[in-house]
Amino acid sequence: MLVVQKYGGTSVGTLDRIDAVAKRVAKTKEAGHDVIVVVSAMSGETNKLIDYAKHFSKSPKQREMDMLLSSGERVTSSLLAIALSEIGSLAVALSGGQAGIKTDNSHTKARIESIDRTCIEKIIKKGSIAVIAGFQGITELGEVSTLGRGGSDLSAVAIAGALEADLCEIYTDVDGIYTTDPRIEPKAKKLEKISYDEMLELASLGANVLQTRSVEMAKKLNVNLVTRNSFNDNEGTLITKEENIMEQPLVSGVVLDKNQARITLRGVIDKPGIAAEIFRKLSKTDINVDMIIQNVGQDGTTNLGFTVPQNELEIARNAMKSLNASKSVEYDSDIIKVSIVGVGMKSHSGVACTAFDTLFKEGINLEMISTSEIKISIVILAKYGELAVRALHAAYKLDK
Repeated sequence: MLVVQKYGGTSVGTLDRIDAVAKRVAKTKEAGHDVIVVVSAMSGETNKLIDYAKHFSKSPKQREMDMLLSSGERVTSSLLAIALSEIGSLAVALSGGQAGIKTDNSHTKARIESIDRTCIEKIIKKGSIAVIAGFQGITELGEVSTLGRGGSDLSAVAIAGALEADLCEIYTDVDGIYTTDPRIEPKAKKLEKISYDEMLELASLGANVLQTRSVEMAKKLNVNLVTRNSFNDNEGTLITKEENIMEQPLVSGVVLDKNQARITLRGVIDKPGIAAEIFRKLSKTDINVDMIIQNVGQDGTTNLGFTVPQNELEIARNAMKSLNASKSVEYDSDIIKVSIVGVGMKSHSGVACTAFDTLFKEGINLEMISTSEIKISIVILAKYGELAVRALHAAYKLDK
């Protein structure tokens, strides 16, 4: 069996932790499996390198940042290969480029275009462990590139797909995917299995265990993902095709996203093309618009409301200044989004009714609502966020 294991920054955060990872990897190899390891930089290393760069420049060139930031993962891969060799497991450290990861030419946010399997396969055939620096690749021009946030997860999934690995294990500091954040609801349960689509929704809605891009790629390449805790031997959560899950729960999870802000344009001229003009302005700033609500027009005008990430509100505010499409613009950062996710919604009615009734009983007003085939998202006042999560978690019996 070919297994790809990815270890995040906290898993390799100290020399002792790298030693513990080496022993876990060696154990997998001793069990008779071929092993490829993908590593992140040691916890805090990337931020330290960014601070170093900003000591010299407020806006360093992206090309130089890729050279700088990619070094963190190379350090970890080298140290882990040394640790593995010391305990009797043959290992070879590789940069992303040496591992054959080819990307486009976009520095700091490159996309993987292809993977040349040759080097990795040679190492595996010799009985060695390939230890690959995640988060990075090489462009067609031979330049070092990095993949952006969550890039090491993406590296692991892409390698698993390219080499048709039987399993891709993502090791972090949590046991797996939970029905909600255990810090908010201690009764949250760990899920044994979850579908790609559910995980995509959870990741996009604020669940921080996996990045959306890595789940998208896993689905595209049909890679079975398991999220596990690198500090214990507990079973993790399998992320797989929907048909591999025998009994689909009605609701799999409740997610709270605090990084939300609302913009309301009042008295918008109600004519074709106005909405396009507004959102074109925002798209040029790379702001991700989420929920959108437009009221029925009256007297030639309408009201338009939408949400953006709270940490991008100031950028959105500046973009709106040069827009003369409405009488007034209101900004509200005192909101949150709570979402219910589950593929069981496809075949069951009354899911939305249960959510609305539950929040009504708690005296929580619904500010905005958005739905998809497997998701219901509701914007409410921020002060009710954790109460809403606990109430909905209980209403759908996720603690059972």
